[in-house]
Amino acid sequence: MSKRVLIGMSGGIDSTVATILLQEQGYELVGATFRTFDTIKDANLSNTKGCCSEDSITEAQKMAQLLGIEHHVLDFRETFHQYVISNFVDEYAQGRTPNPCVMCNSHIKWGKLLEAADMYGCDYVATGHYAQIAKYNGHLYLKNAVDTVKDQTYFLWMLTEENLRRTIFPLGGLTKTQVRHIALEHGYETLSKKAESQDICFIPNNDYRTFLTEQGLQIEPGDYMDKTGKVLGKHCGFCNYTIGQRKGLGIALGSPKHVLKIDAQTNTVVLGDHDELYTCDVQACDVRIRDMQWLADSPQVTARIRYKSPAVSATLQISPITNGQFPIINLHFDQPVWGVTPGQSLVLYKDGLLVGGGIIQ
Repeated sequence: MSKRVLIGMSGGIDSTVATILLQEQGYELVGATFRTFDTIKDANLSNTKGCCSEDSITEAQKMAQLLGIEHHVLDFRETFHQYVISNFVDEYAQGRTPNPCVMCNSHIKWGKLLEAADMYGCDYVATGHYAQIAKYNGHLYLKNAVDTVKDQTYFLWMLTEENLRRTIFPLGGLTKTQVRHIALEHGYETLSKKAESQDICFIPNNDYRTFLTEQGLQIEPGDYMDKTGKVLGKHCGFCNYTIGQRKGLGIALGSPKHVLKIDAQTNTVVLGDHDELYTCDVQACDVRIRDMQWLADSPQVTARIRYKSPAVSATLQISPITNGQFPIINLHFDQPVWGVTPGQSLVLYKDGLLVGGGIIQ
């Protein structure tokens, strides 16, 4: 009897090709698409683009019918608001820059998807993410995708070993070019040429300010300062800025300035020079590490401070201090990294395996 797999479908090229590949491998497939926006209650979320939009649901339903598989629309609106949207707004209210895709993957695309897999009698879940799974020293790890440009392991660092035991990544061993070629071979020419959306799925037109305001966040003007505390001018609300930002500051100071620090308590934004954003030391909380002993014995890792940043060699120190149930880690980079941003994810790699991660303090 063939294994039954619940595959997340967005109607896009990656999930479609993942479905085709699993069909060819003999799996019995059930398609699932998430409804995460209440477009009546939250009119500002009626974005027609993105992986969980109404258009996406319609496209996924059509694709499932074309491929001849069972399909379900799963209503995750309440959970999505609780774990993704609320977290996003709360983090910005504290002057931090969150990564909602990390929270969505952990709580929605795996947390809730695995629950649905049990409900539909599925052995595994699958997605169109570019990632691989490898076993080392008795543990399962995420492994970098073959396509290093498309690799999405950074967004998946919160997945547990139990999650990975029931997960299949059909695209992990392929490049994006190969995926497009497979789509074309199967007659999906339009899909093979379709551009990918880069915006956060629940923020129409990437308009953060309007979204945060409509979610109830009070955005008030405040002071720009330099590192000495000298007032330089007025900003239009600290949540409009992120660490390292240079454009859109609305202030002329004779030379280009970047955001160095955001203080939500005092509603101040500290500006300074580009080179002042370099540092060798980063601290992270809410840490997940698969094999603590391995890293304690061999603390040399490579780490990424944001999705598109390169992995840089560093030495890890795990603090005995705990933040809730997770430890705090301190990381010393071998060379300075630029623009470390509170709220973003610090993701650790060793020998091509994702060994842990945390939220930058």
